[in-house]
Amino acid sequence: MSQAPYCQPPDPNLRAPIFKLQVGAVDCHAHICGPADLFPYASNRIYTPYDALLPEYMGLLSSLGVSRAVLVQPSIYGEDNSALIAALMTHPEILRGVAVVNNDITENEIDHLHRVGVRGVRCNIVDLADAKGILPFPALKKLAEKIAPWGWHIELLMHANEFPDIAKSFHNFPVPIVLGHFGYLPCAVGIQNSGFQGLLSLMREGRAWVKLTAPYRISGIGKLPYGDVDIFAKTILENSPSQIVWGTDWPHVMVKNTMPNDADLCNLLFDWVPNESLRELILVKNPQRLYQFD
Repeated sequence: MSQAPYCQPPDPNLRAPIFKLQVGAVDCHAHICGPADLFPYASNRIYTPYDALLPEYMGLLSSLGVSRAVLVQPSIYGEDNSALIAALMTHPEILRGVAVVNNDITENEIDHLHRVGVRGVRCNIVDLADAKGILPFPALKKLAEKIAPWGWHIELLMHANEFPDIAKSFHNFPVPIVLGHFGYLPCAVGIQNSGFQGLLSLMREGRAWVKLTAPYRISGIGKLPYGDVDIFAKTILENSPSQIVWGTDWPHVMVKNTMPNDADLCNLLFDWVPNESLRELILVKNPQRLYQFD
């Protein structure tokens, strides 16, 4: 196939947010991409990133006042977790990971990934050239049973609005599920959408988590402050604050409109969560529980 198009690089301007984050704050969603000549990309990718490397990312965390982070395997690498593992081993005390694995993964392989910092696996059914938007549910359940003894979760990159029966489907699932980007549903569908309401139900049961990440991926507004996202943030926060984490989504691949600055994205959290104790829950205590930080 011809090379997938390059996406915008992240804004290189580093600055602090308007508020100080709590000690121990965790960015729960970021990607390391590259070096491309060392870690080749999957052929079925739909975008090509510029190198977004760990030293650059660590500089961003310092500027934001974030102490720890969770690196999520990007779709550009498929099941090759080499770049992820290399990054995790560089700072094992402050980094955790979410990998993409084959359904036939062995206990020894899971144990190895656990020892290098992986705490969950990702299933991506969108944003791939050959994605079908269908949950491979029997295979997912089998994989969940395998990883359950390690206390892992399954992160699903999916559009919650396309699964009106999500609450029923995952009611007795062996491990928690995690959905990024507010459930990754277009704001235009509204908060009464059956899939979104089902996700809220799973959160109340402690069976699902939601990441307050990448408002630009669901907003119908192409620039900050993505005001149509506010009602989703408010609804999620009122529903189950103990099942929420936050992340930057750095390096913001596939942003189609104006590339936001990370400090401005961080400031949105202050708008959504003005209560300091609640911010500590979302930034520190919840990630400690989900990702097994010491």
